[in-house]
Amino acid sequence: MSAGDHGATRPGVPIHINFDDNSLLPLLFGEHDRHLARIEQKLGVSLASRGNRLAINGPHSASETARDALLALYERLRRGMAVDIGEVDAAVRLAENAETSGTAHDLFAGDDLVIRTKKRHVSPRSANQAHYLKALRGFEMVFALGPAGTGKTYLAVATAVEMLGAGRVDRIVLSRPAVEAGERLGFLPGDLREKIDPYLRPLYDALYDVMPGEQVMKRLANGEIEVAPLAFMRGRTLSNAFVIVDEAQNTTAMQMKMLLTRLGENSRMVVTGDLTQVDLPAGQRSGLMDAIATVGGIDGLAIVEFGAEDVVRHHLVARIVEAYDARDRAGRPAASDEPSVDPRAGGR
Repeated sequence: MSAGDHGATRPGVPIHINFDDNSLLPLLFGEHDRHLARIEQKLGVSLASRGNRLAINGPHSASETARDALLALYERLRRGMAVDIGEVDAAVRLAENAETSGTAHDLFAGDDLVIRTKKRHVSPRSANQAHYLKALRGFEMVFALGPAGTGKTYLAVATAVEMLGAGRVDRIVLSRPAVEAGERLGFLPGDLREKIDPYLRPLYDALYDVMPGEQVMKRLANGEIEVAPLAFMRGRTLSNAFVIVDEAQNTTAMQMKMLLTRLGENSRMVVTGDLTQVDLPAGQRSGLMDAIATVGGIDGLAIVEFGAEDVVRHHLVARIVEAYDARDRAGRPAASDEPSVDPRAGGR
């Protein structure tokens, strides 16, 4: 494909793209051109196709962004990967941030950042997700901080499944603390598995999304995948494993020290959490916060911070996160009968 003369110094001059493979255009444009409509809506441009030629009209900067997004999506299709409305949003987001994060093509359609599992191919959907994938592949320990919906856990699980399938690790260990609902496991109904499953369900969901269900069940049964609450990690050395500690903001400082020192030979550990969503009792310091302050400067580990701009769930989720961040920046208290506490302030 090629982009025609788009008049770099003349705002409003149409940009034209000529695509080489007409058979990919129905997938690129979407059913009833819904992908094109989404780009028009997000960027305020007009898209018109005739044969293998697409014209982009609108403000010059927005038109260039639309062109870069469409070329990245086309390249993704050319490489045999899927395109849906989520990928369209991601391509636009990456194209908008191209000046600081690299081209949308490199981050979204390039081979280097594609996670390949038996069930799906996963690509970064924001610049920070691209940096996160590089860290997951290049460092033995990674801390991922940020709000829900930014892909912290999902991308870690997908990377772990890819490495397990390639034989680079022998097993995956997934863990998280069970304190989110303020309940004690002993008071919940059922056996131990039934007690802990609700807390670990997000990890199962990620597994089933990137791995066929029968494979998940088989590997859970033979121990190649272990999903366990935090307490099960004590006293172990985790070698030849990909370890993911989710919701780590709800660990204590002692629990986090215990977890970080479980790392064995040929293993990787990813610690994810949101420091604005700490559910520990008042006065107890988050183990994730304590770890960042204590070991954050050590060579050989990476820290990736996500923001509202990286939320890849429903568009309202990003707006909700931004609204809460704006309230926190303005210093307004949360609507509660109890005084609010900034979880980033240390002691509770």
